[in-house]
Amino acid sequence: MQIKHLHNIKALVLDMDGVLWREREPIGDLPVLFSQFQKAGLQVILATNNGTRTAAQYIEKFAGYGVSVLPEQIITSAMGAAYLLQKRFPQLGNVYVIGETGVITAVKEAGFSISEDHALAVVAGMDRGISYDKLKRACLLIRGGAAFYGTNPDRTFPTPEGIIPGAGSILAALEVSTDVKPIIAGKPNSTLFEFAMQRLGVTPDETLVVGDRLDTDILGGVRAGCRTALVLTGISTFEEATDFEVKPDLILPALENLLEE
Repeated sequence: MQIKHLHNIKALVLDMDGVLWREREPIGDLPVLFSQFQKAGLQVILATNNGTRTAAQYIEKFAGYGVSVLPEQIITSAMGAAYLLQKRFPQLGNVYVIGETGVITAVKEAGFSISEDHALAVVAGMDRGISYDKLKRACLLIRGGAAFYGTNPDRTFPTPEGIIPGAGSILAALEVSTDVKPIIAGKPNSTLFEFAMQRLGVTPDETLVVGDRLDTDILGGVRAGCRTALVLTGISTFEEATDFEVKPDLILPALENLLEE
């Protein structure tokens, strides 16, 4: 088996939501897909802008679909944000978080404490428990000089019910109320892709980024120098791809259409 129309690809950097599943609903036969990737000799990293889950939670989710993955195969935008915090604040300290378990765990594992008291930074991401009080506290901290980081700019999030607000909608509220733009850890910035290639020991020419969003997955992959494939099982459409500022190397109905005998 080989990648359709592309040569010398040694690694796949796969988005998850909208590519492998829609919330709890798998897209295609995932055990068969991952078996095919293994037979084709392809290394796989799972890099997602969804920072709500930990690596352990993703491993558990994959296991529920009959797929075994390792912790080092998981990279989230929350991990990317924690990595950027470590680089900027090597002395560590307090960080205020708007987000779910994935962000809280990543920030703590990076050595920071979760507190609004003298917070060095605010890290905001998808938070299904968002409240006006959380936004107010973050707003006051950012206006007081705390650095402002966002896990990802995804304005929406695909679910079986339809498309719902994503982390970007929360970042937008904070940006409007503070006049400060967040530093984005996730796609379309290249941080997650560079992190993935470093883990795998591959070059951009040997890496194919697969995603369902032109404005994050595809744009980010192109910025990182990788080749890209858009799947039409999530957010972006074929029509949007024809008019987008960068063009994916492949446009596929679904991930299962990636390989050919």
